[in-house]
Amino acid sequence: MAGIYIHVPFCKTKCIYCDFYSSTRRELQSRYVRSLCRELAERKDYLKREAVRTVYFGGGTPSLLPAEDFHRIFDVIEQNYGLTYTEEITLEANPDDLTEDYLQSLRNLPLNRISIGIQTFNNELLRLLRRRHDARQAIEAVDRCRRAGFDNISIDLMYGLPGETDADWEKDLQQAISLGVEHISAYHLTYEEQTPIHRMLQQKQVTAVEEESSLRFFTVLMDSLTDAGYEHYEISNFCKPGRHSRHNSSYWQSIPYLGCGPSAHSFDGESRSWNTSSLTRYVTSVERGMRLHETELPDKTTRYNEFIITGLRTSLGISVDEVELRFGSGFRTYCLEQAEPYLRTEHLSLSGNRLRLTRKGIFVSDGIMSDLLYVE
Repeated sequence: MAGIYIHVPFCKTKCIYCDFYSSTRRELQSRYVRSLCRELAERKDYLKREAVRTVYFGGGTPSLLPAEDFHRIFDVIEQNYGLTYTEEITLEANPDDLTEDYLQSLRNLPLNRISIGIQTFNNELLRLLRRRHDARQAIEAVDRCRRAGFDNISIDLMYGLPGETDADWEKDLQQAISLGVEHISAYHLTYEEQTPIHRMLQQKQVTAVEEESSLRFFTVLMDSLTDAGYEHYEISNFCKPGRHSRHNSSYWQSIPYLGCGPSAHSFDGESRSWNTSSLTRYVTSVERGMRLHETELPDKTTRYNEFIITGLRTSLGISVDEVELRFGSGFRTYCLEQAEPYLRTEHLSLSGNRLRLTRKGIFVSDGIMSDLLYVE
């Protein structure tokens, strides 16, 4: 099985915290779609004829594309990869794009999952983040998706925002729970370099929340969502039973995927590649038949370290038998030796052959993962 990721780079405006590649150059949209379709067709052998299980439209803001463009893209995917075995097709969207007319236009497409970037229901914080929607629009967007027939809806939340209080976060969570969505992703704000909010932090225009507050926010997140019936299946992701993100889970399980569009990454099971992070260079190079990209073949140590970092993030954890199968007995021995102190303190558990973070371990997961990495 394999997945396809499609990066739609367009945004009406740039959120101050975002470091994903995007562009406001909407005049290039038609050329982008043609180039994307060409890339999809030309790379049809990348997945080695593996059945495509998931397709994910990320961005940027994929919901800026009209249904006609999606029809063209799906025609190319169907012709070159097939959709017979595809279980999940996700569209990332902004709440204000999800009008009744737009949602109805999507119903004739094979899309079966909507992921809505809400971030917060606090209008003051939404304005600070320069989001295009307000709380009312976010709530109504979820309702419109439901009425349009979508029964697999995910929302993104963000916490640890400047000036955010415990009461603010608890209110966000209760609002999210009341919507009854199938999936919730919740991420702590990160001040990525080269973003406007990072510059604001440096200039003391905003203040980062203290570590104690961050820990409280995360505790409330876990308690509130698990009490509401959500499974905590990955550090930042929660779902109703059976509604985990199949596409994102493929990343954590090292399942091959093809990434198309500017800045998109691909993984064929051995090597990784990524397209140029420039819309104009991407379009021009594909039009000329010389797609700009880079490729690397990670060595065994790098692949082991990636396996640890991605696997331990999930509730499944990592199989020490699989460590041995993939990397050899020496890495299995090393992994268990490094895990031993955390097993004694009950930050990790070992059940059968699976090594997992405990609830206590989740709070110090970065340190645990770091200690399990192999450093030559």
